[in-house]
Amino acid sequence: MPKQKHSILLVLAILGGVIIFLGMVMLVALQIAGPSSGLTFEEKIGVIPIYGTIMNAEPVIFQLIKFKKDKRIKAIVLRVDSPGGGVGAAQEIYREIRKTMAAKRVVVSMGGVAASGGYYVAAAADKIVANPGTITGSIGVIMEFIQMEELLKKIGITLEVIKSGEFKDIGSPHRKISERERELMNHLIADIQDQFVSAVADGRGLSKEAVREIADGRIISGAMAKELGLVDQLGNFQDAVELAKKLCGIKGEVGLIYPEKAKIGIWDLISQKATTALYKVVLDLTMPHLEYRWKGQ
Repeated sequence: MPKQKHSILLVLAILGGVIIFLGMVMLVALQIAGPSSGLTFEEKIGVIPIYGTIMNAEPVIFQLIKFKKDKRIKAIVLRVDSPGGGVGAAQEIYREIRKTMAAKRVVVSMGGVAASGGYYVAAAADKIVANPGTITGSIGVIMEFIQMEELLKKIGITLEVIKSGEFKDIGSPHRKISERERELMNHLIADIQDQFVSAVADGRGLSKEAVREIADGRIISGAMAKELGLVDQLGNFQDAVELAKKLCGIKGEVGLIYPEKAKIGIWDLISQKATTALYKVVLDLTMPHLEYRWKGQ
């Protein structure tokens, strides 16, 4: 009898050890995966926020690629709240959205503002949902030059420039642009504007002529945009999620997966904000920059 009792206790001890081990493995797995991993049996939709001025496309592109490869994620919702930004950045995101759509459905949810470059990236998606009062449109290009010639004269500073060609210092803040330079810049703006019009026409299934009629930089409401065919549906973020579910055939509840937030210390955050603000001031004051951006913000 003691032998039998000993055997039973041994078996129970082994089973207990196995249960404890499996529990620890599950705990470690949950810790590694993090709260955004969604280790449940419900279907998943990835959510990518695009907030503020669009100057760096890399974080959005990285997340699009990551969600595209994730087999758990059935669709992607882009939450856009942006007045636009750099031409190149908007075009890079637009292209990656189009590539992503070959594998997953992409829906845009517009927040308070999705204008100019904010609308440019939205136009790439399968569907766009906007609030009736969303500020959108502003299909156009802007380029600004700061002029400091008179100020420099007043403080006795002159600048000598040696250049290889007539247009090498075009846009310099130290002198007014010439008529020939203005003609060149207008030609450049027209070309990049045509790229914007083409992107919207392709993304929305509209004719270029129809887009050109409203591509004069005007801002419009979400309700007006729906009438013009620039958005598909009026509604909020949750309506965009429901539309994404419908497009990919999800029934019932869905889990939303957000990009993981990078851990950053308070000092890093302060220095990063200060550096970004200083860079923007220097950029605005010294360098001409071509933008798909609504300057009302």
